[in-house]
Amino acid sequence: MLRIRHETLYRYAEPVRQSVQSLRLTPRREQRQRTLSWQVSAPGRRSEQVDAHGNISHLLTVDEPHQEIRIVVGGVIDVPDDGPLIFERGLISPLAYLATTPLTGTDPDLTALALRCLGGPSVVRGQLDQLAAEVCARVRYRPGTTTVTDTALSALRRGEGVCQDQAHVFLAACRSVHVPARYVSGYLLSGNGESGVDGSGADIASHAWVDVWLEAQRAWLGLDVTHQAIVGAQHCRLAVGRDYLDAAPVRGVRRGGGRETLEVQVLVANETGQSSQ
Repeated sequence: MLRIRHETLYRYAEPVRQSVQSLRLTPRREQRQRTLSWQVSAPGRRSEQVDAHGNISHLLTVDEPHQEIRIVVGGVIDVPDDGPLIFERGLISPLAYLATTPLTGTDPDLTALALRCLGGPSVVRGQLDQLAAEVCARVRYRPGTTTVTDTALSALRRGEGVCQDQAHVFLAACRSVHVPARYVSGYLLSGNGESGVDGSGADIASHAWVDVWLEAQRAWLGLDVTHQAIVGAQHCRLAVGRDYLDAAPVRGVRRGGGRETLEVQVLVANETGQSSQ
């Protein structure tokens, strides 16, 4: 079981007249995890819905003038270690995750990489492991080098990025050879209990990885590209989508406010006290 607490604090230099935020901060309801408790604390009004990808989202509206928004979520999630495959197809066809997006565009070099590792649309675990290794070799993990608007190709040309960038490059490669793959946002309990969010911008407790559709098994396989490992009991899934923009934990617009600062604190712990923060 994972005990999670995630606090997001926005501060503004000037009063904001109105904020509208889309929150995907509630763990998905699916076979490989069970929510034992979960709370969302935030100002303003919230309405809940399930989006086209099956994510639980909240529309948060703050109409009163404000100079900060503090969003705190947390609870306990049971993630049994019962194998890496997810046999739920989802609300939409896996074929929907073949579509290229602005963040997951490809070029001849990336397509050649995909062909070398995957060959074609029928893939097996070993081929996916090879692609993950290639992506990590060509996009080294380095916090603070990219932003949420960076594309797979820009990260590949820069040669460094974060988990989001490595996931986008992997997705772009899969889709270029007609392998359905989707972006996953969530939380990670690290192996050494030392990873997490810090002042340098490193953010591993709040994490991103991918699901790849295996046609032969008619199931999704979760793959943590950054750690070149199959997703397991240490991963809690928040949202899936075509790319980061579909699964972003917080996205929104505001009227006024001037310069914005953001502080994030994430704690992921198990029942034995191991934690990432």
